[in-house]
This record gives sequence, structure tokens and C-alpha cells, in this order.
Amino acid sequence: MSNRFKVSIIGAGNVGSSCAQRIAERDYADITLLDIVEGLPQGKALDIQESGPVLGFDTCLKGTNSYAETAGSDVVVITSGVARKPGMSRDDLLLTNKEIIAAVTRNTVSQSPDCVVIVATNPVDAMVYLALHESGFNRDRVFGLSGVLDTARLSSFIAEELDVSVEDVAACVLGEHGRSMVLVPRLTTVNGTPITEILPAETVDRLVERTVGGGAEIVGLLKTGSAFYAPSAAIAQMVEAVLLDKKRILPCAVRLDGEYGITDTVISVPVKLGRSGVEQVIELQLTEAERTGLTDSAKAVQELIKVMKLG
Repeated sequence: MSNRFKVSIIGAGNVGSSCAQRIAERDYADITLLDIVEGLPQGKALDIQESGPVLGFDTCLKGTNSYAETAGSDVVVITSGVARKPGMSRDDLLLTNKEIIAAVTRNTVSQSPDCVVIVATNPVDAMVYLALHESGFNRDRVFGLSGVLDTARLSSFIAEELDVSVEDVAACVLGEHGRSMVLVPRLTTVNGTPITEILPAETVDRLVERTVGGGAEIVGLLKTGSAFYAPSAAIAQMVEAVLLDKKRILPCAVRLDGEYGITDTVISVPVKLGRSGVEQVIELQLTEAERTGLTDSAKAVQELIKVMKLG
């Protein structure tokens, strides 16, 4: 029996399957890919497995329709759910995905009671809150993708604008994964220099606005479907931080219990990610305007949480 880490990915759509590929190529965890559609996870897992000899990884991938196959996972990534369709309100999306994520969470934690859960399904902040509610886990073991993806988008736009390496850009994005996200230009730097000292204010504003609409821009271009290459890369970075106990400071959707003056709400803030999950919530020194923006962002998430009527 392998003593490698085990990662289960729930949902074998574009995000889930590309996430499986990225983690497989890193070669430190075996992967179970689960979906309710018969044949889909099996086919995708086999296809990724067959790229191993070319790329030189020994990862074992298994596709399944049974939660029993996910037992004993170290990390569970939840990508299940429906994407927003034309004419569908956020509340419609929320209530549809609520039923899916509630069932997925209960099924996965019953098989892997010691796992760390990473949620990628939208609206992600509300879905993390739901997964916490359904799992009964502490907040350190259930958190979501948002900030890593949003900062990656902003960083890529800044690097393109300045014609510099993305490796020298560090972006700061907080709050809800949506229209009320809070981008902090003064804490967004290129090799340590704030972009507010490098770029004109109108350029900063344009890049911020493009980041806020980053997901919608891709949906508009694709016509059908939504982003998955960047989201899967972001998830893989989070999984690696946990499994390899890297103590990375990454922005994740996490429940706040008084930090930033916000309680019982999930939004994205910087956290230290290690083997046990969220090991520390990092509190940045924010200006009054930034703090107000973050509070407003939290209120937007609270409205979604109320709609779910969790009791």
C-alpha cells in the first residue's frame, strides 16, 4: 500500500479534472476523481494516468462514482455544482448548489473524518460557510478558493501592463469572490514597490476593475463554460501548501471569528496554510476606507448565507 498522500476531487468537470492533472504532475499524492456521471471520472483519470510515462510521474489516479473510494483522504477538493447560466440569478445558483454541496460535504467527511476540505464551487464564500455547517469541522479544516485566483488575475494584468515578470508581482485582494471584492493597490507591489508609485491612478483603477470582472470576462469570451486553467492552478497551490506543510501565506476564503471586526462570515483574507489547514489568520493593517470596503464585502456574503436558511 502506498504511503503517499491521498487527494480526492469531487466533480470531474473542467476545474476538477484539470486540478487532478496539475496535482498528478507534482507526483506526491494519489488522486481519486469522483463524479455522479458514470464513466466520466473513470475516463478522465485514465487519460491523465496515461500521460505519466511521458511526463515522468507515478501518481495513481482512480475515477469513481462511489464515495467509498474517497475514504482516508488527506485533502478533499470540492468542485461539484452547476455554473451560472443565462437568466439565472445568484440566489438561483446559490440554492441549486446548496443542495449539491451539502450532500457532497456530508458524504466526503463521513469517509474521511480527518481530512482538510477545500471548496471551489461558487458562490464560494457561502459554499465554504455551508461546508463548515454540514461537516461540523473547525474553520481551520474548511476553506475556499478565491483570493489565490483573484490575486493571480491581478498579478498577471500588472505584469502585462509593466512588461515585467509575474514572479516580481505580489497582489493583495481581500473580501468576497465577486463584485464586492476589495483590491488594495497600496499593498500590491512590484519587487517591493507599491503599484500606486509606478502606475497612474487611472491605470490602477482599470486593472482593478478588470480583476473584479475577471471571471465574467472569460465566460463572455468562451460563451459556454467558465474559467478552469487558472482556478485549477490556484487550487493545486493550496493543496500543496497543506500536504507539504509549506506554511504559505495565501489569501483564502475562511470564516472570520472577530478578525477585521467581522464575525461568523466567510471572506478571503491572508492565512498561513500548513499540514493542519489554516494555521493562522493574518490581520493586515487596513485604512478606514479599506476596512469599510471589507465590512461591506462581508455583508454581501451574509446576505447569501441568510438566503440558505441554515438555522
